[in-house]
Amino acid sequence: MTAIQGTALVTGASGGIGQAIARALAARGAQVVLTGRRADVLEPLAQELRGRALAIDLAERDAVQRLVEQAGEVELLIANAALPGTGMLDDFSVAEVDRALDVNLRAPVLLAKLLGEQMARRGHGHIVFISSLSGKAASPRGALYSATKFGMRGFALSLREDLKASGVGVSTIFPGFIRDAGMWVNAGASLPKGVGTRSPQDVAEGVVRAIERNRAEVDVAPFGLRVGAALAGLAPELSARVSHLLGGTRIAEALAEGHRENR
Repeated sequence: MTAIQGTALVTGASGGIGQAIARALAARGAQVVLTGRRADVLEPLAQELRGRALAIDLAERDAVQRLVEQAGEVELLIANAALPGTGMLDDFSVAEVDRALDVNLRAPVLLAKLLGEQMARRGHGHIVFISSLSGKAASPRGALYSATKFGMRGFALSLREDLKASGVGVSTIFPGFIRDAGMWVNAGASLPKGVGTRSPQDVAEGVVRAIERNRAEVDVAPFGLRVGAALAGLAPELSARVSHLLGGTRIAEALAEGHRENR
């Protein structure tokens, strides 16, 4: 097992995927700083991992600056926090749109700016964005969510080039359907037979692999979903028709309904 040195800031650490990432990094020697909205979840996990917990809501406009100040020196940023942002756009209030954009895109961008500057001055560090296959393949009822995840991908790829000479790595992780944790499980949605899943631990292993190998992108999904995401990039209209035939619209509607109160 390769050691990972330094302090790792993990956002969205009160969720199952964030917890798995924090445990994987701590097991490899990183000192973890955990942040999220639920102090009741963060505090026991921080004690277990001998880390620190910072209960902060990234939807608040001054939250990123406060988080950076309280976290201290950070060598690894894992930008994992996200809101579902699923549903028809006209069902969202302006405040709900702002909240999804703030948490899913604005906060990761500002964290990367503020912490990336520090990493670049020190000549080392790594920034990992947890995106989604929805950042490569759009789906019905996911316009707002995909906007944030597509945006994150473009931002990360460009930032990777900008920081390459400084010794700071930038990676993006693209999970598909994750069992036992994550948005579609929390929504109570079910998948058609034959659609494969991965575990939160698989996402955590993808994060570790990205850091150790300085990978630009890591997909965490079965082969079929990875092929589907690649097809969406090449032929989006054909991909949309195939997705509809395979039940993609039904899944999207169930996901949107399950997360109506989580905006």
